[in-house]
Amino acid sequence: MAFRSWKRLFLVGRQNTFAKAWRSRRGGPSLRWKRCCHWSAGKSLDPEVKAFLEENTEVTSSGHLTPEIRLRLLTPRCRFWREKPDLWPYGDPFWAIYWPGGQALSRYILDNPHVVKGRSVLDLGSGCGATAIAAVMSGASQVLANDIDPIAGMAMILNCELNHLNPFPITIKNIINSEAGNWDLIVLGDMFYDEQLADGLHHWLRKCIRIQQTEVLIGDPGRHQFLSHSIHSQLHKVIEYSLPEYTRQENNGLTSSIVWSYQPSNSSENC
Repeated sequence: MAFRSWKRLFLVGRQNTFAKAWRSRRGGPSLRWKRCCHWSAGKSLDPEVKAFLEENTEVTSSGHLTPEIRLRLLTPRCRFWREKPDLWPYGDPFWAIYWPGGQALSRYILDNPHVVKGRSVLDLGSGCGATAIAAVMSGASQVLANDIDPIAGMAMILNCELNHLNPFPITIKNIINSEAGNWDLIVLGDMFYDEQLADGLHHWLRKCIRIQQTEVLIGDPGRHQFLSHSIHSQLHKVIEYSLPEYTRQENNGLTSSIVWSYQPSNSSENC
């Protein structure tokens, strides 16, 4: 099965399972991930997993909006681009795709370093870690990357090394519905692929803004689940980027990706 078909499975079916872990009401990691809940600078990677990731991904900086950032991704030259999805030995590798919303956020931060300079930044659903890397490159004082997949955490550390950065802290648990952390800025891309997850994000982000006056930036290429959600009426368009041809081909012809500022009104408190 070609990777294009595998990616379609992510977008249509298997992502529903992934979304269930994100929208857990208790906000804690699922049983599957309890033994790997936090990564920090200096923590060693499992040698077997590290070797597998290095062998089965390609280091690339082309075909995306941020050629300044090198990443380990699944590409047409990788074995698992052609293999059956079930042969991948770990959880579905959403982190191995540089999704359009994350690309737009990373490009915006690199072009506008004042957005993060000297500020604390939470990258929610970090995936490959590109947006967190962009924040570090642009002078953020503190960066925390969050993803519920421990393999994503390992990939982020490898991607930091590729870009000559010390690894930033990475938390491997579901923090949605947890207490609002004291972050200056929360960034998230491509997270609105499931209605219940989107509802949870909407309420949690609004709480962070209300309690901590956190700024929130969202990256999305205009997927139906995002455009049709009630949060869309409370967004301010910051900038729109035309996607490179390679990214368009790998995202069913999506042509652009937008960075939005989430600005809920007081009247939405009880929504």
